[in-house]
Amino acid sequence: MSPLPTVNCGVSNMPVVGLGTFKSGVDEAGAAVKEAIRCGYRHLDCAMIYGNEKEVGVALAKLFKEGAVKREELFINSKLWNTYHRKEEVVVGCHKTLSDLQLDYLDLYLIHWPVATQPNMGTLNPEDENNVPILDSASPSLTETWEAMEQLVRDGKCRNIGLSNFNKKQVEEILEFSSRTGGIKPACLQVESHPYLPNLELAKFCQKNDI
Repeated sequence: MSPLPTVNCGVSNMPVVGLGTFKSGVDEAGAAVKEAIRCGYRHLDCAMIYGNEKEVGVALAKLFKEGAVKREELFINSKLWNTYHRKEEVVVGCHKTLSDLQLDYLDLYLIHWPVATQPNMGTLNPEDENNVPILDSASPSLTETWEAMEQLVRDGKCRNIGLSNFNKKQVEEILEFSSRTGGIKPACLQVESHPYLPNLELAKFCQKNDI
């Protein structure tokens, strides 16, 4: 059990305080995770695009082996990157994250951004000669991606799925789709919320819809 208060997140309880791994260098991420766990953190926020999931995975494996913490005591989330939005690519992206983190499942998996960029170009940030992002030529819809995310839950790869950096209209699209198809509604929306960008209207909307 986490020593910190938790909030409901789908079928799980999510500690309200977590360690973010964004901008943690490959030579810093592992050490930060190990120290955070030893200090009582039980929630880790990861993402493929952060470029440090392998280092986080090595740290987690060592902590598990040492008996410092058990896997079931942690809430670990990651995010599907923009180049993996096609239905057949969603599982590929998830499997890479699970492999890098050395885990069998994620507690929460989010669609990182509501935009799809061209896959299989040897980079996570495909750009043209003018440094403009190259959008996915297949134009996968948000609902196509979400349907593939739902399958990850059914396959036991994720316990909960959610969204990140989506606006109200985009969240509504996913809610309508999951309701109409009898699918899985988003368990969480991760967005900025602070004095300079409180996002109060969006927060109230999510609370109203049990997100």
